[in-house]
Amino acid sequence: MHLLKLRVGRWVFAPTLLPTLAALFFFLLTLWLGNWQSGRAEEKRAMQVRVDAAMREPPVHVGAEALDRVSVLDRRIEVTGRFDDAHTILLDNRVYQGRAGYHVLTPLRIEGGTRALLVNRGWLPAGADRSRVPHPPVATDMVHLEGRAIDPHSRYLELGNASPQGRVWQNLDFERYAAQVGLPLQPVLMLQTSPQPDGLMRDWPRPDTGVVTHVGYAFQWYSLASTLAVLWLALNIRRAPTEPARGEETKKKCP
Repeated sequence: MHLLKLRVGRWVFAPTLLPTLAALFFFLLTLWLGNWQSGRAEEKRAMQVRVDAAMREPPVHVGAEALDRVSVLDRRIEVTGRFDDAHTILLDNRVYQGRAGYHVLTPLRIEGGTRALLVNRGWLPAGADRSRVPHPPVATDMVHLEGRAIDPHSRYLELGNASPQGRVWQNLDFERYAAQVGLPLQPVLMLQTSPQPDGLMRDWPRPDTGVVTHVGYAFQWYSLASTLAVLWLALNIRRAPTEPARGEETKKKCP
């Protein structure tokens, strides 16, 4: 059943009911998904502004008292204490500029209390012999560090059933690590930015909330909606059958 039938010159536009309803449903669905991704991009854009503003603020001092995790995430922090190298772990398969290596994580016992802060001190390249675990140098004196606070639960989740092999861990399970070392840890992980004579690379990427990803998804959904609209129009346009001329019609009727 045709919804309408329009003729323009030698072309006829005659969409049918069921294909039109199906096209309309998927058009509205893809349009809604595009709008949803655009909304998410705006939320992430506002979040990125807040993160960038937080990085420009003075660093938060980390002392013996427990931090409020939410209030310090992605902010600059500073701390004074001593490294506890006995509990250093290496996160394996961390790539920097195309080379495989480790992230070196060491707890820092905070001055003036019993609490510690886990510090990602930087990246260390892996050697040719993977069976030989490197031991990067670590300061033994009191140190004052600055860095950025991140959530250890979201960035370094434990994947599958991979278990630590001595000092080498595939990923950080924060609760397992805290139970293993027996230290009351601050609820954030510091990405160290302070220079230290340890040979580690501390080239941390800028915090990214994923705005570009949502913009890309929105573009894909809007493109699909446009494609559906064009296909619906193209598939419902037909060339009108050619009508015979009057003289030819008369000749056919005459015996």
